[in-house]
Parts: sequence; structure tokens; C-alpha cells
Amino acid sequence: MAFISSGYNPDKPMENRITDIGPQKYDNFYPPVIAKNKGKWKYHEILEPGVLVHVSETGEKVFTVRVGAARLMSISLIREACEIADKHCDGYLRFTTRNNIEFMVDSKDKVEPLKQDLAGRKFAAGSFKFPIGGTGAGITNCVHTQGWIHCHTPATDASGTVKATMDALFDDFQSMRLPAQLRVSMACCLNMCGAVHCSDIAILGYHRKPPLLDHEYLDKLCEIPLAISACPTAAIKPTKMELPDGTKVNTVSVKAEKCMFCGNCYTMCPSMPLADTEGDGIVLMAGGKISNRISIPKFSKIVVAFIPNEMPRWPTMTKAIKKMVDVYANDANKYERLGDWAERIGWEKFFEKCELEFTHHLIDDFRDAAYLTWRHTTQFKFTK
Repeated sequence: MAFISSGYNPDKPMENRITDIGPQKYDNFYPPVIAKNKGKWKYHEILEPGVLVHVSETGEKVFTVRVGAARLMSISLIREACEIADKHCDGYLRFTTRNNIEFMVDSKDKVEPLKQDLAGRKFAAGSFKFPIGGTGAGITNCVHTQGWIHCHTPATDASGTVKATMDALFDDFQSMRLPAQLRVSMACCLNMCGAVHCSDIAILGYHRKPPLLDHEYLDKLCEIPLAISACPTAAIKPTKMELPDGTKVNTVSVKAEKCMFCGNCYTMCPSMPLADTEGDGIVLMAGGKISNRISIPKFSKIVVAFIPNEMPRWPTMTKAIKKMVDVYANDANKYERLGDWAERIGWEKFFEKCELEFTHHLIDDFRDAAYLTWRHTTQFKFTK
């Protein structure tokens, strides 16, 4: 009755509905030219790095200028992006899944003023606030996870490693000299809320030591059954321990050979921290992709087993990544993704050309029934 007395009509539940729960429907925010031509687009072209045009059956066009942006943005930078959209794009912009911002205009004569405005906006240190690029046969913006800023289980930073990497690859973000698109991704631990399992080049934070145990406070801060059940490999067992002062406490033990360093226990129990200066670092992976073009999708393979954290610029990591990109750019055939190139020349040659050390840790022996039997591609071979 309360709903009815407030004007709610159960036969028309959406009538006069006002709520702040969740986002509004996405098509409320289409630029008029896109709303008008939805489902009618004939083709699109990349006019230059970072600038695209989509052409409709009606002859109307929408021009898009793509700029790289950070995943973690300040309110002032978001407001500045909105100011640019108000000035040039009638208030419309969109964010891509790889942290780009796209500004859209409906005529070509609006593109150049928009580009000049974007290129003229810089941070105090001199870097571009809105660098144009990230399209076609070049480096796309680096998608990444949370790192030391937000996450509690990272083995390395996300924002810092990505900033250092994209500084090293910035020329290829603003050009299209590569044989094909090259995606760089970053995840700051093995739980991997980033797409490093299927990227051309991937940065992965890696723990090498089991969690520390603060026996004195563990039973006071944690629900021990939750910490035990959180472990995916059953490496944690309940135990009792006597402290130096003679106090007996309930606590846990960790079987090191079973631990996969995932940090799930620390999520449940703050007395089981995983972070460690010597044990934490970076693994580099390469050769993955989701695309079905030329070859089926591929998992990334480990190509550098471990690099220590070298804050703030990670020079060893960026040098290895830059070398891979340069060799790939000079050696691969047109349209070949990095993994396709590595398989064509052989992974032995890949390590040789990229000047990477090969060890027994890098042997890819992952096989299971799904890997061998599931049809995980849309590529089919038809027979008579």
C-alpha cells in the first residue's frame, strides 16, 4: 500500500520512475549523429594515428580523436576533459575499455581545432595531458590493475610500471610503424584482474615468498576458518603456538611448497601479509592475443622469469620491453601479431633476437583436457 499511496503503478513500473541507483541507459548519451545512424554504419577508416572516421549509409560521418589517459584520474583532469568536450563536441565524449578518451565531432573542419587544443594541454612537467594516438598498427593504451595505490596484494605497482613503459613506447603510441596492433597489459599479481594472459606483451607482478605470520595477533584479528578456506591449494592448517611470554594462542601454519602466493589468505586475515621487498618483482610475458585473424587466439608465454622492483622507473623492465617492440617492428611481416611472428621464426630465435636469457623456468608445459579438446576459436576448416 505504501508503494501505491506514493504513486507507484505496478502495471507500469517504469512510469515516472526517478532513481539514482546505477547508471542511466547508455543510449541517452549518444552524440546525435551516432544516435541517428545507429546500425547504419558502412565502414570506418583511420585517417592518421589517433583520428578515425566512420561513414554511414546516409552519407553522414563522425570523426573521432582518441587520446590516451590514465586509469586513475584526478577530478581536475576529468573536468578538463569535459571542458574540451563542451568546447568542441557539444558535450559528448566516451571512455574506451583501454582507458582512452574519445572526442567525437560531426564534420572534418572541427577535427584540426580539436587536435590543436588537445596537443596544447600539458602537465607542469611538460608531458601531454591528452596525447593523441593508440590506433591501428601501433601501441594501444596500456590497460592495468590497481597496484600499490588501491590493492592490498600487489607484488609491484601498476601506475608506476605503466607510466614508465608507456614513456618508453610513446613514439609507437603516436605512430603506426608496427606490422600490426600491439597490446600491452599489466597485472600487479597472479590474481590478475588485468588481461595479461592474452596480450602481445604483458607485465605481471609476482610474489615469490609465502605469507608472513603474526602469531601474536592472528587469532585476535582473523577468523581462522575463513583464512584456511580462502586458500585454493589447502596450504594453510590450524595450529597452536606458545609465544615467548608463555601465552598459548590459536594460529595457523603455511606449507610453503603448496603456497601459490596468491594473497587470498591476506584478504581474509590481515595478520598474513604477503608483500616482501626481496620476494616481490615482475615477470614479463609475450605472444598472447584474443584475435582470430591469421591464427587462433593464444595465451601469453613467460619470456622473463623475474625482474626486481626498481622504483620509480623500472629500467630493466622497460629496456626489455622496448627491445621486444623494436625487434618485432623490424622483423615481422605485415599484419603479423607478435605471437604469430615468434611462432613463425621459432621461440628460440625470438629469445636470441630479443636478447633474452632462456632458462628452464620458461618451458611451457601447461596442458589439460580443455586446452587440447575444447574448440576455443571461431576458425573452422571445412571438408568435402
